[in-house]
Amino acid sequence: MKIDKKHLLNYSILIPYLILSVLGLIVVYSTTSPTSIQAGGNGFGMVLNQGIFWVISLFIIALLYRIRLGFLKKGGILTIVIFAEIILLLLSRFITGTINGAHGWLKLGAFSIQPAEYLKIILVWYLAFRFTKRQEEIKVYDYQALTHNHWFPKAFNDWRTMVAILIGIVAIMPDLGNATILTLTVVIMIAVSGIGYRWFSTMLGAIVSVSGLVLTSIWLIGVERVAKMPVFGYVAKRFSAFFNPFKDLSGSGHQLANSYYAMSNGGWFGLGLGNSIEKRGYLPEAHTDFVFSIVIEEFGFFGASLILALLFFLILRIILVGIRAKNPFNSMMALGIGGMILMQTFINIGGISGLIPSTGVTFPFLSQGGNSLLVLSVAIALVLNIDANERRDALYEQMEAEAQDQSEEA
Repeated sequence: MKIDKKHLLNYSILIPYLILSVLGLIVVYSTTSPTSIQAGGNGFGMVLNQGIFWVISLFIIALLYRIRLGFLKKGGILTIVIFAEIILLLLSRFITGTINGAHGWLKLGAFSIQPAEYLKIILVWYLAFRFTKRQEEIKVYDYQALTHNHWFPKAFNDWRTMVAILIGIVAIMPDLGNATILTLTVVIMIAVSGIGYRWFSTMLGAIVSVSGLVLTSIWLIGVERVAKMPVFGYVAKRFSAFFNPFKDLSGSGHQLANSYYAMSNGGWFGLGLGNSIEKRGYLPEAHTDFVFSIVIEEFGFFGASLILALLFFLILRIILVGIRAKNPFNSMMALGIGGMILMQTFINIGGISGLIPSTGVTFPFLSQGGNSLLVLSVAIALVLNIDANERRDALYEQMEAEAQDQSEEA
């Protein structure tokens, strides 16, 4: 008996996605319409643009859910995708101009492509592919199966070399936010690859130590001196605001300070949808990096907490798909996607609250940005497909077992 995948659709993932993405359209309109109207433009311009990407995203989910995912396990296709991604990254870094002090966008008429966004899902795919092929070796040799007994890569085809190239290009945009998400995604993929927790804990401790050392070094050297270094002038402004946002309210600290004001204005229950004060020209990037500050201002602590709870529920359901999957590739794909979205959420909230330096990371589903929405939608579609395949395989196994039992009884 053939089981149709439409009967295996995981609504505990699809419905939260739809709610969050529709809420994102509402928030985009709320955060962009005042400044657009003040500038003499159309208040619906940004939300219409986002709406186009939303409709495209729904078609992508419908398409990816129905097709077979066997192509993801073909090395030739993956190689072509990575090669194309590297070309797009290099073009966006060295050919195009800057936006807010950083490269990273390719203009295509009224739309723009941000290759670093698509690298998130490509990196999860690449590492899941590479680590799946070493599952038997990992069971025997643990972490040495991934490192080839060398802490540093010795060959170009080493997965660490490819990861370093991809993240390195993003870092020199400079795109500190996406570089951080990509790095943490790599850490998550290593964690779920099957290596022993002792080795993973050692690696994680080393990363935390290096991060702390970098922050301390910037603080000791001085942000002003770091700003004079090639590439990192844009990044230095972010660190300056992190150390003391109120030191330069008209400069580097302006964004973070107004983020604090927005969250303070919201109180417990918020000012109401559309009634934000800070979005009316006071808080830059109110529709992208700092959109959740406006959400807190308009919906209050309770409303923002409900939105966060829904997002974390979605992430949890994605992670559960990975935990329950029997196929190693499927498991790593789902866990990597869940971890990627979780890291993006933490980094955004950390940035708007001043817990970590602001890195220009958007809030999942709510921030204006078609590229981010497309990537998240592709990720959701892949998880839905993986979950349906795993559940269908489990049902087939159950049916075969029942048929065998009946034949033995007969």
